[in-house]
Amino acid sequence: MSRRHYNLPPLTTLAAFETAARHLSFKSAAQELSVTPGAVSHQIKALEGDLGTLLFQRHHRGVALTSEGQALFETLSSSFGRMSKRLETIRQSQTIEKVTVGSTTAVAALWLSPAIIRFWREYPDLNINQMSQDDPFTARDDLDFIIRYGRDRNTTLPHTALYRDTLVPVGTPEAAQALSGISLQDLAQQRLIHMESDRQLWTTWPDWFQKLGHAGDLTAGSRVTSYAVALQMAQKGAGLALGWRRLVDPLIQSGKLAVIGQHVLPAPHQFYLVDLSDTGLSANATRLKDWILAELGETSV
Repeated sequence: MSRRHYNLPPLTTLAAFETAARHLSFKSAAQELSVTPGAVSHQIKALEGDLGTLLFQRHHRGVALTSEGQALFETLSSSFGRMSKRLETIRQSQTIEKVTVGSTTAVAALWLSPAIIRFWREYPDLNINQMSQDDPFTARDDLDFIIRYGRDRNTTLPHTALYRDTLVPVGTPEAAQALSGISLQDLAQQRLIHMESDRQLWTTWPDWFQKLGHAGDLTAGSRVTSYAVALQMAQKGAGLALGWRRLVDPLIQSGKLAVIGQHVLPAPHQFYLVDLSDTGLSANATRLKDWILAELGETSV
C-alpha cells in the first residue's frame, strides 16, 4: 500500500505534465516553470514511469498527447482550476462585485470592449475586468469566461455558441469603389495584407481563396503578426485585409473601411463563450453572459 494518502505521484511531476500538455511544448513549459526543458522532460518521464504508460507522443517537431495523456490533462486542468479558485477565495478579505472576461486583442478592441461599455451603462454597480492576449487561455482563478474562435481543446468546458462570422476583403472606401465587381482572379493579384499566426484555426488569404475555388497564385503582399496592424494598414490604403465582417463592422460603419467586391466566405468555426469555472458561473457573470447573448440576438450585420 502506498504511504501517500491519495496515492498520487509527486506533485512536481503532475505540475510539469499539466504545463507541458497545456502548451504542447516542453520548451514553453520550461519557460513558464522557470526550469530547463531537460528538467521538464525528466519529470514527465518519471510520471510516465510511475503510471506505466506514455502520456506524450514525441515527434521531430514537437509532441502530442496520447489518449491517456489527454484524459489526465483534462482531469488535472479541471482540478487545478478548482484549487486555484478556492485559494483565491481564501485570500480575498472581502467580496468584490466583479466579472473578468478574456479574449484575443482583436475581439477585445473591435467588439467586446464596446459591448462591455454598453453593459456597464445599464449595470454600473458591476465591475467588468478584461484580459486580452493572443495566446490560448486556460482555466485560471481570475477569469470567469472567455470569448474565443473555435472550440477549446479542453472539451469538458461548457461552450455557448455566440455567432458564426463571415470573411470578406476590406480596404479603403476608395479601393472599394475602384474594385467594385472585381473577379476572384483579379482580386488575387491585388496587394494583400497577410496575417501570420500560430493559431491554426484562423483563416488566411490562401485558405479563403482556396475555399472560394481559386487555386492560382496570390500576391506576396505584406505580412504582419497583429490583426490590429493589418486593419490599420488597410485603412491607410496599404493593401487589402481579410475582414471578419461582424468584428470590423464599426470600422465599416464609420467609413474607415469598406467591403471589397462581392466575394464572401462563411467562417469555418463559430465564436464561443467558454465557461472556465468548474462550479458554474457566478450570478454576476451569468448576468453579463445573458446580456451578451441577448445583444447578439438583437443585432445583425
